Amino acid sequence: MASFIGEDFLLHGEAARRLYHEFAEGQPIFDYHCHLPAAQIAANHRFRDLSEIWLEGDHYKWRAMRANGVDERLITGDATPWEKFEAWVATVPYTLRNPLYQWSHLELLRYFNIDLTIQPANAKDIWDEANQQLENLTTHEILRRNKVAVVCTTDDPADSLDHHAAIANSGLATRVYPAFRPDKALRGGPGFHDWAEQLSSAAGMPVRDEATLMEALRQRHAFFHTIGCRLSDHGLANLGADLAARGAEYPAGTWGDPRKLMVEFGRWDAAAGWTKQLHLGALRNAASRGARRLGPDTGFDGIGDSPQAESLAAYLDDLDREDALPRMVLYNVNPADNYAFAAIAATFQGGGIVGKVQYGSGWWFLDQKEGIEWQLNALSNNGLLRRFVGMLTDSRSFLSYPRHEYFRRVLCNVLGTEMERGDLPPDYELIGAMVSEICFDNARRFFRLELAPEFAA
Repeated sequence: MASFIGEDFLLHGEAARRLYHEFAEGQPIFDYHCHLPAAQIAANHRFRDLSEIWLEGDHYKWRAMRANGVDERLITGDATPWEKFEAWVATVPYTLRNPLYQWSHLELLRYFNIDLTIQPANAKDIWDEANQQLENLTTHEILRRNKVAVVCTTDDPADSLDHHAAIANSGLATRVYPAFRPDKALRGGPGFHDWAEQLSSAAGMPVRDEATLMEALRQRHAFFHTIGCRLSDHGLANLGADLAARGAEYPAGTWGDPRKLMVEFGRWDAAAGWTKQLHLGALRNAASRGARRLGPDTGFDGIGDSPQAESLAAYLDDLDREDALPRMVLYNVNPADNYAFAAIAATFQGGGIVGKVQYGSGWWFLDQKEGIEWQLNALSNNGLLRRFVGMLTDSRSFLSYPRHEYFRRVLCNVLGTEMERGDLPPDYELIGAMVSEICFDNARRFFRLELAPEFAA
């Protein structure tokens, strides 16, 4: 059988192939949003087996396994690593036309040079070969092989950031920066007071009311800056519903008006020259029984369908009216919001900043071929695609870097197809420059993070 992932995978036409191989393939990776554990990078972690690096924490795969009738013991339970791997391999043939099928084959090929169809008959061969190679595949080696220039993790204000300090002193060429994500400050519930105690300890001051909460968060924001942080991030279902209208009661258990906090966070970001990211629209823990049993981010989430445009525009306008709107990246998880988000991003430009408010890449349920194409089209029709800061990994897995290759192939296929149709000029210098900028250069310039010399030119 011919190789599934060939040289021209997803590239349908000579123009697409030329754009990818000449202008995209060799570009470094600027991973400005992910959930990689900084502790594993600091320790230069070596993975014990393929199950650990491929399956642990990957709720995309867990969802597919549940849909295939796999018992939870073989997904997140106490089964052996081989049993979990075997259950995943038995599931892969049923993921045909799900992006997991393509991603999984890309991951095996790019990391282990294993060019086998993933199916039970090949399970033992894949397991043995990958595990042998894992003996020399540490987290640092993974970042080096994938030419990862920057990793931005996702970090709570109460995090010590000790691991980031250790990475900075390790000599690793990949620059690893934290991103300030104060979502817990906006949420009530039984865990809020425990989190506030952790924040008290991190900030070195008591947190007992709205004023002290705000001061502790401000101090942590300033501390993150000293570690090199230049991005913040918020994961909210809806800016209107989550933050409540001005003057409404605060969510039970919190010590501050969430909308007031978000406006203040925006002011801090603008003053410090940071970029703020807004991830909006997820329906989190929709299957509450599973989420209660296993915790958040374990595959029990969905897509929300509440209106987003008015509350998002009002928040950006609050900041813009006082000239405190920072650079921003807006992400939607409901495809119905694509044009609304792209249009809002295009509305809040200016100040001499190139692409100041970005319409972010396809996120979560939309980071597959169709979702990527939808995002590219919405951005192209409402803004400037050539100023787009490109793809991110948004993953907890060190095996996810081929998603950048996947995105680049889709991008080049879209542009190459339009060149051959006559919708774009047959000018490889012009369109090729656009590809290179989207793949790496735009992010390098936009986020203004320090890079190692080999990536800074």
